[in-house]
Amino acid sequence: MAERGAHLTTSSLEVDDRPSIFEVIAQESLMGTVQPALQHVVKVLADSNPARYGWLWRWFDEIYVALDLLLQHHYLSQTSASFSENFYGLKRVALWGQGVGSRLACRGLPRRHHWRSLVLLALLPYCRVKLEKFLARLREEEDFSIHLPRAPWKKFYKAFLAAYPFTSMVWEGWVFSQQLLYVFGRTWHHSPLLRLAGVRLVNLTAEDIRAMDLQPLLTAGPGTNQSAHEKLRLFLSQAVGGVAFSLSTGLSVGVFFLQFLEWWYSSENQDTIKTLTSLPTPPPPVHLDEQTDQLTLPKHQSLCPLCHKTRANDTALATSGYVFCYRCAYTCVKRQQRCPLTGYPTELQHLIKLYSPDG
Repeated sequence: MAERGAHLTTSSLEVDDRPSIFEVIAQESLMGTVQPALQHVVKVLADSNPARYGWLWRWFDEIYVALDLLLQHHYLSQTSASFSENFYGLKRVALWGQGVGSRLACRGLPRRHHWRSLVLLALLPYCRVKLEKFLARLREEEDFSIHLPRAPWKKFYKAFLAAYPFTSMVWEGWVFSQQLLYVFGRTWHHSPLLRLAGVRLVNLTAEDIRAMDLQPLLTAGPGTNQSAHEKLRLFLSQAVGGVAFSLSTGLSVGVFFLQFLEWWYSSENQDTIKTLTSLPTPPPPVHLDEQTDQLTLPKHQSLCPLCHKTRANDTALATSGYVFCYRCAYTCVKRQQRCPLTGYPTELQHLIKLYSPDG
């Protein structure tokens, strides 16, 4: 039985340093759980204090990609691997060139492969997230018939909305076929992104581990014969490395906490959560008194707080419970991404259309 399943962890390419499919998929899923967890923490902070932490929610993608660039750059320079790859004892080696197999991990990747890997690790996921949010907004505008562009642009974005799901399906199929070929030892890569970066994943060797352990000792303290420019560059490098090391340490500890959260919010544990976390009814939303341009509630309940006219197409915000005209609420939420009265972070999907009994 073990002999029949041996092909899952071994390779017909006859190399011993090739990681198994389980290791490469596990390291990919590790970074996939970090961003949603941090996003949830930021959302909780923004809901608790919109005036102080609302900007974190609005600029979360940009802040996260900046920290991710810093973290991945540090690990690619120091370990020839991303954070998650180094966590599982892997490194990247170039596919072509002399001595690529014997290059120590602490020396980092060649410059061309380093920047390719950095772009594909940090910038490409950021662009994909922004594109998916843009598409979601286009679908909402299409569903509610709010966006009425001119004829050429209307044809373009409709074609884009129709083509993107098929493009995504082709990409996922390509990734799945690469993983199947990797399982059966027919390719060096489990992902097309590694192919585009010109690298492949291998296991760390004993020489790599010893060299990385000795690296801080060799670079500790600037030499006495260094110029001021070299000292400044070394200081900046150490500062960036210190920040990246702090981020990596926090992520390493947070990985185990994320596993606990995943179990805590699992479907099998929902009944236990409801009994342990039963809370009283929350108070009504608090008006933001810190804002200088704050809105005042109209005296009559049938008036919209934004236009102060009789509401048309009553729409409530799920985050605050206040009711507005649909067009007023849609325009304000789309522009500010928050409730105009409470400041709570709000998206377009939080708009709820209200129907009267006589309507």
